[in-house]
Amino acid sequence: MSFQDPELPPAPETGGSRLITRLRNYFLTGLVIAAPISITIYLTWSLIKWIDGWVKPVIPLEYSPDAYLPFSVPGFGVFVAVVALTLLGFLTANFVGRSLVRLGEQLLNHTPLVRNLYSALKQLFETVLSGKGGKSFQKAALIEFPRKGVWSIVFIATETKGEIRQKIGQDGEEWVTVFLPPTPAPTAGFMMFVRRAELIELDMTVEEAAKLVISAGLVAPEYDEAARKLAVEPAAPVLTRRAGS
Repeated sequence: MSFQDPELPPAPETGGSRLITRLRNYFLTGLVIAAPISITIYLTWSLIKWIDGWVKPVIPLEYSPDAYLPFSVPGFGVFVAVVALTLLGFLTANFVGRSLVRLGEQLLNHTPLVRNLYSALKQLFETVLSGKGGKSFQKAALIEFPRKGVWSIVFIATETKGEIRQKIGQDGEEWVTVFLPPTPAPTAGFMMFVRRAELIELDMTVEEAAKLVISAGLVAPEYDEAARKLAVEPAAPVLTRRAGS
């Protein structure tokens, strides 16, 4: 009889193999717990050091705690940067500050090359940080890309308007602007104009879809179809019985 015979019972595990399997599971469990924490701490510490490296050289020596202590104080540059940005926002909230900002923007807008870069960066930061004017991705959706039968996640940005809508929207259908993010860095990708009918809108939030993209599909959100249906279906009217009827 061949050793590959599927009818043969599996070989019983010995004490040594069970111990190895258990140790391997313990190691993987510890790795799953420690890796995200360690990477988060490392990236946070690297960001703090990077900000300190830019801000600390600007601080006068007499105001720096490093001049009075035998060791360097990590995060002092971050603290100074937060205070400075908060103070800048406070100063630009009044009439004089807004006037100075408008004057500076006018100077930049009359400078070739610089005006395009400044305008794009300003719109980007307003959209990402403050959500000014409600500008944010509306929903996550699926699109058949890069070929038929293969689907990719996109974020619906807005309804296509202006000249582009006039040029491509001759069929009367609704067109939307979508962003196709790559994995694992969704900050760079493709902006596309597509028919809304070609999209399959998802129930998951934009944040959940972003986690799915960044994790390369490893972190998928929970999906309860029954709960989703109850959330979108209108509640049935409650009939009250009149007294004496």
